[in-house]
Formats: sequence, C-alpha cells, structure tokens
Amino acid sequence: MVSIIIIIFVIGYLGITLEHPLKLDKAVPALLMGTTMWAFLAIGFNAGWFNIVDSHGHVFGFFLDDEEAIAEGFKSNLIHHFSSIGEILFFLIGAMTIVEIIDLHRGFGIIKNAITTKSKKRLLWTLGILAFVLSAIIDNLTATIILITLLRKILARRNYRIWYAAMIIIAANAGGAWSPIGDVTTTMLWIGGKVTAVGLSEYLIVPSLFCFIVPFLIASNMKPFRGKAIRKELIVDEEAERLLSSKTMLYVGLAAIVFVPIFKGITGLPPYLGMMFSLGVVWLVSEYVRPEKNLPKNQKYRYSTHRALSKIEFSSILFFLGILLSVAALESLVYGSINGQEVGTLRYAAESLSQTIPNMDLVILLLGALSSLIDNVPMVAATMGMYDFPTDSPIWHFIAYSAGTGGSLLVIGSAAGVAAMGMEKIDFIWYFKKIAWIALTGFLAGAAVFIVIEKYFYA
Repeated sequence: MVSIIIIIFVIGYLGITLEHPLKLDKAVPALLMGTTMWAFLAIGFNAGWFNIVDSHGHVFGFFLDDEEAIAEGFKSNLIHHFSSIGEILFFLIGAMTIVEIIDLHRGFGIIKNAITTKSKKRLLWTLGILAFVLSAIIDNLTATIILITLLRKILARRNYRIWYAAMIIIAANAGGAWSPIGDVTTTMLWIGGKVTAVGLSEYLIVPSLFCFIVPFLIASNMKPFRGKAIRKELIVDEEAERLLSSKTMLYVGLAAIVFVPIFKGITGLPPYLGMMFSLGVVWLVSEYVRPEKNLPKNQKYRYSTHRALSKIEFSSILFFLGILLSVAALESLVYGSINGQEVGTLRYAAESLSQTIPNMDLVILLLGALSSLIDNVPMVAATMGMYDFPTDSPIWHFIAYSAGTGGSLLVIGSAAGVAAMGMEKIDFIWYFKKIAWIALTGFLAGAAVFIVIEKYFYA
C-alpha cells in the first residue's frame, strides 16, 4: 500500500509536468493525485497496514489500544494539514483579487504610459527594474504578464520582443525570491513559519539583486539590445488617462499588498488575515471611488470587485490545493525509521539525501536546478516536510532563493516563464541556447553572494 501511494504521486507529478503535451490543465492531475493519495492513506491506515505521523512527530496506528483515539488522530492530522493549506489558498485569492481590481481600473496603464524611451538598452533596464520591483509586490507571475502585455504595445518586432520577454522572466523570478509575497514558494515558507518577512528580505535582497543585475549587464552588451528600438507608435493608454480611478486604485492596491507583512508584524496574526483585511480596504475604496464622470449605473459592473473575482484563475488555486494535499499525504505516511523512531516519507527522504550529499549548500543548489525541470511549488512544499530547521535559518532562505531563481534556467521552469512562453510563443530550444547560460550566470552569482554573506556576515 505504501508503494501504491508513492506510485500515485509519481504518476500525478508526471501528469503535471506533461500538461502541454497532454493538453490537460495541471489542476486535474494535481487534484486527482492529492485526493487519491489521501483515500489510499485512509484505507491503509484503517486496515492497519501502516502508521501515520502527525506534524508534531507523534505516530498513530493500530499498535494503540484506543480505537477512538486512533481515528481522532487521523482526523486531527488531516484537519491540521488542510488548515495550513487553507491559509495559503486564501492568501493567494486575496492577492489575486486586489491585482484584478487594479487592472479593471487600468491602474497598470499608468506604468505603460511612463515608458517612453527608444533606446534598446534603456528599455531593457527599465523593464528589468520594473519586473524586479513589481514582482516583489504583486508576485512574479502577475508582474511578468503585465510587463509582457506592455511590451507588446511598445515593440513592433517579435524577434526582439522575445529577448526582452526572456530577460523579464529572469528579473521577475529574482525579484520574487526576496519578498514573502513575491512568489508562491516564499509565501508558503512565510505562512509555514519557516521564514519571517524581515529575515527573508534581509538575507536575500542582495543575492537577488546580483541574480538580476549580472544577467542584465551581460545582456546590455549583446546585439539584440544595441541601438534604437523600432517602436510602435507611442499610443497613450487613453482609458487609463481618462479614468478618474486609475491612479487611486494603483496606489491603494499596491500599498494594501505591501501592508500585509506590516499587519502581521503589528498583530502577530497569520498573513492570510492581513491579506483579507487589505482586500476589504481595497474593495471598500473601489465601491466609492468614481471611475468615470457621469458613469451610468448599469455600467458600474465593469469596475466592480465581483467582476474582478470572476477573472481570478481558480484553476491555479485548485492546482495548489492538489499539490499541497499530496505533499501532506507523503509527510504523514510512515515510510521507515531513523535512530529507532518512525518518520514520514519526506523526512526519510531528507535523511537519505543528507547521507548521500553531506554538503547542504550543494543539495539546495541541486534542488534549485531541478526546479527548472519540475514545478518549484511541490519541491518547496516537500522540503518543508523534509527538514526541521528553526525559523529564519539560512538554509530556509537559501531554499527560497534557489527555488525562486532556479526556475529561470529553463523557460518551463517557473510560472513566469510558462506565462511568457505562452504569450510570446517562446521556443524551448531557443531559450535553452540563448538565455539559459545567462540565467545560470545570475543564479550562481546570487548563490555565491548568499554563501559569502552567510559565512562572513551572519555567522
């Protein structure tokens, strides 16, 4: 039965990684994988075929005499995991809704109107800096989608746009790695109590800057970024200029998202409550701000939060639900023993990996490189179940950096890369030949800086 559960995970994971050839939304195999694993876990546990371990390391099974306590232990374990998963999902729903509200009011059009340069190099750095900063606030996926949308309105030639799009991927992933709200993986680590907002930013802002700056310095001297850009006519986003609410909702929305870590620092409450508070504030402002002069009542729905909610990609939310349920099942399933104590599958895998590769920095770098082949969300979720380091341990920060920026090595290695690939039809082989080495240089430069800072400044 243990082998069956692991096989289900492997098959489900393959279904996720092969979503494009299969033409199947990755939420489907993720949900089937997560629910099926828990079903077999319940069947095997109730039959007495194996034990489970809860988040506190307590082992439950039919070696106990009290059947009621056994059943309650399994139920409590599932509720605990689902509670932790729910915190992440509601946090993401809140953040996505705020971003959609800003977009409905054409807030991001204000940014587009500010980009007027015709120099290729200056345009490269402008988009890169915007990607780095925006991804730390509204997450790397959303920042990439917004900036590539702007890029398509600026540059006429696609053969130049794909170069800029590729560099946006690198900048967005680097920017998302140092912020607790910049990437799903950093959000998971933050909500899971593995890192604090201040600690993550303090440790990773400099390595992330190197991961961003080094590739852009290399690219600045390459042929695609020399000379003048053949731009489309500088068409001002007239709706953004016309709407009275564009600037208001842009500033209020971004400020509300940035306030979330402050809310947690002041109250000590979980981050998802701060995000729900921020969503409430943005929703309140959007209800009373005037989008247009003399706007007919029957047209106000175009700017309503209800419409923003309808635009959220709930398939992504369900994908995260399936993945996190699967990882929780592996974390709960007892696979073997260490020093005479039974441990979950992920903890057992961590110990085995540590014995094979004793250098933890090398292990984390390899995990970062692997995140370019497979989704970094389940990888980070797995490490959270594998390791038990204290909050703000440098190891958690290095995991956040490697998983967040390692995805830039391949165009399919991050949500930002997949989005850019779809929007600009970036070829996998082209990215591998032209961009992968640039991304690798930045990834290794940032990693080297992190290790130096860890050894000599935080020792």
